[in-house]
Amino acid sequence: MIHKTLKPFPEDFLWGASTSAYQVEGANLEDGKGPSCQDVKKVPEGTSELDVCADQYHRYKEDIALMAEMGFKVYRFSISWSRIIPEGTGAVNPKGIEYYNNVINECLAHNIIPLVTMFHFDMPAALDKRGSWSNPESVDWFLNFAKVMFENYGDRVKYWLTINEQNMLTLVGPVIGTLTLPEGTTNVLKETYQQNHHMLVAQAKAMALCHQMLPDAKIGPAPNISLVYPASCKPEDIIAAQNYNAIRNWLYLDMAVFGKYNNIVWSYLEEHDAVPTFAPGDAEALANGHPDFIGFNYYNTATCQASDGTEKADPGADQQTARGDAGFYRGYRNPNLTVTEFGWEIDPIGFRATMREMYSRYRLPMIVTENGLGAYDTLEDGRVHDPYRIDYLAKHIEQIRLAITDGVEMMGYCPWSAIDLISTHEGMKKRYGFIYVDREEFDLKTLDRYRKDSFYWYKKVIASNGEDLSPDFKVE
Repeated sequence: MIHKTLKPFPEDFLWGASTSAYQVEGANLEDGKGPSCQDVKKVPEGTSELDVCADQYHRYKEDIALMAEMGFKVYRFSISWSRIIPEGTGAVNPKGIEYYNNVINECLAHNIIPLVTMFHFDMPAALDKRGSWSNPESVDWFLNFAKVMFENYGDRVKYWLTINEQNMLTLVGPVIGTLTLPEGTTNVLKETYQQNHHMLVAQAKAMALCHQMLPDAKIGPAPNISLVYPASCKPEDIIAAQNYNAIRNWLYLDMAVFGKYNNIVWSYLEEHDAVPTFAPGDAEALANGHPDFIGFNYYNTATCQASDGTEKADPGADQQTARGDAGFYRGYRNPNLTVTEFGWEIDPIGFRATMREMYSRYRLPMIVTENGLGAYDTLEDGRVHDPYRIDYLAKHIEQIRLAITDGVEMMGYCPWSAIDLISTHEGMKKRYGFIYVDREEFDLKTLDRYRKDSFYWYKKVIASNGEDLSPDFKVE
């Protein structure tokens, strides 16, 4: 649809950006914090990057002041489970509680709304040893963690996200260091989807608990959603795209919104002898989740074609790499799209298509919780010139406005990331932030902060409420 006139962004549109605890804070064993599965893993191998990250634990005031300078309305960050409950269950760490109180209060002092992600890839190592999400007790572990957060921060935090990219935890868990399989597992798919089931139940119970304890708060999921295109108009490719859309996207949102497994996915699980076991009360819990909004991460679309039955899992495939599943779909590189330096396809128009499809299916307000360009940024004379990032973000923000004009209810935009941080499996070399952190893969250097060109550009975008996306900006 081509619009003659575009609707403006809502006056209360939430402009901001995102980070996650284990990728930005550092201080991973400081002030009583227990190790997480990420601290044990080390990324890249042989480094201590996650010990320090961007050192936000010690510099949060400086970072939040820079976000306020950009004009942020919201800051999406996660709470480290093992910082506030070092063993995952049991004793609460007062220093951990204090740290996030300070972060939340600092945000509010700058009129920035805290948007808190409850779980972002960092299961406490103590619980990892007890089976992580494979253990049925993980539902209660997470619910207890949620209760501690709601009790301590619910008076000030009014927006919550449950589990970051649960679909990626399920589909590419080994790549992001989060999939723990019990010894002797023979049916990996069944075990993986049993873990996924426990997460779905935990999420639903946490949403219900939030509504019970914090009636004025709002809560929703935060999956990674990438609309899947068929490679052609062949009917077989259409079916393959429906299969992949269901497995990659709709399972997670159908369950969050409707409390039921997607029918195509259920059939897929039956085919693979991977149907999860329901504990007593699971069905009722899933039906009572009821999110208030949908948070979602978007980097690109995916494309697939009909399977020829020979596809095999690619253990090295990352979150956004096309893949295949024998009998269901075959990954396909879209020839109509360019790619980033790291091989991820760039598809701003697909962003609009994804938003339109999500809103048509679920009719809930939505907020973008990640979207961004990872690149090899360089610091030159105290400046980082990143016109490539400005171009990427401008084209995606333009598509949000088009989606709003299409009638999609959009709450806000929180690209990845507010500040340079440790990428999930590419370390510090892959930078996303508006703020440059002076450190390298194996050299901590000064850790000083520098405003990139995109910092000044995004400040202008926010000040104009998305009206001015031109690459011109003023450096102050």
